[in-house]
Amino acid sequence: MLEYKKAFEKYFDEHMDEIIASLGEIIAIPSVGTLQSDVKPFGEGSAKALAWGESFMKGLGMATQNVDGYAVHGDFKQGEAVLAVLSHLDTVPAGEGWSFEPFELTQKDGVLYGRGTIDDKGPSVAVLYAVKAIKDLKIPINRNFRVVFGGFEEGGCDDIEYYQKKFPFPKMVFSPDGSFPVLNCEKGVVHLNFKGELDKGEKYVAYLKAGTVINAVPGKAEFVLANINGDELSDALSSLEGFKLNTEPQGNMLSGVLVGKSAHGSRPQNGLNTASALSQAFAKLGIPGFDKLSKLFVYGDHSGKAMGMGFSDNISGEMTCALTQLNVEQNHLTGGVDIRFPIDRTSKEITGIITDALERSGFEVTGAECMEPHYVDQSSEFVQTLLSVYEGVSGKKGECVSSGGVTYVHNTPGAVAFGAEFLWENNNMHGADEHISLETFRTNLNMYANAIVELTK
Repeated sequence: MLEYKKAFEKYFDEHMDEIIASLGEIIAIPSVGTLQSDVKPFGEGSAKALAWGESFMKGLGMATQNVDGYAVHGDFKQGEAVLAVLSHLDTVPAGEGWSFEPFELTQKDGVLYGRGTIDDKGPSVAVLYAVKAIKDLKIPINRNFRVVFGGFEEGGCDDIEYYQKKFPFPKMVFSPDGSFPVLNCEKGVVHLNFKGELDKGEKYVAYLKAGTVINAVPGKAEFVLANINGDELSDALSSLEGFKLNTEPQGNMLSGVLVGKSAHGSRPQNGLNTASALSQAFAKLGIPGFDKLSKLFVYGDHSGKAMGMGFSDNISGEMTCALTQLNVEQNHLTGGVDIRFPIDRTSKEITGIITDALERSGFEVTGAECMEPHYVDQSSEFVQTLLSVYEGVSGKKGECVSSGGVTYVHNTPGAVAFGAEFLWENNNMHGADEHISLETFRTNLNMYANAIVELTK
């Protein structure tokens, strides 16, 4: 039984307007991290977001420190921290296709929209108000805990690698950067780039750009085709539902835009992939090179089976493989692939298989960045405590879950993700109209407040 559950529920209900206002403040900071800025290490937006987080923690009476612009932290009380709650205040770029202003919090029909509402500003604000509730309600905390905010998670977690060299984490670490109930298993990741030279037939692609980042399914593609008309292209795409095609003829050239739906790279099934869709269409039209490419990255198949993969296991589930970047200019093709693989495989095995498949089709692998899987035993006291908090707050059975997404604790031994979304939700993380429902946001607040209390007894 959670001793302070009802007190927390009452507190958050009474302070919800204040909490949402604070969320609006941090959403309004366009904190897209960058290494190409005079403001080091991660640009002005990241710096402003971290300053906001530190100021809020100071207002709570926490002892704070800005760690060289990489991260900020706040301690609740004196003494060694036994728990760290790790979140990030940077976001991915806004992207296109929004119904609302991405860097302005919009509340509509019980839903909060804005870039970062689910990843990871909304959960970060929930953590801060969990701390505020503990303080305002004068709930006794016997052991110190620390809140840590990073400024470059979306850029590869250089922020937290630097931070840990100066401030090693305690044994218990959770991050509101994944899914409930407790995400203790994260698949491994391979981000691979390849290239190839295309033969120039009568029909050819003069220009193509699909995808901007390797970890997101491309929801838009721009192209220029030679000796193909709009009706031919429309017919080649006719078997694929949900896409919007706009074309404009210019002599023997056809320029156009294909709009699908973006999605996180770990959840390609939630998107409409313009790269693989056009690859299939171009193959149907007889454009050289795309017959081989479309057979490797089969539209609608997210498993990589065509290349000899399609692995799964009982803990982490099925792997995913998505063509997330595809560019053509002057017969030179480049591509990017996002793969999330089960914990019983290694990155070496996966890169070996896809490299062989690409090379046999005439493409050359130009680079790969890899992360091995992350797994924490669900029988640990730490994990079991979080599961009991989940059950106490939600009234539902708590079970460990797996994800293809990389959370902020992927490279931290013994750490897990605790929320912020539920497995049945699709909050458009990294996509247009990113959001969190008020119901889920309220659950976040109660989860984190109760978890901090239970873990610091």
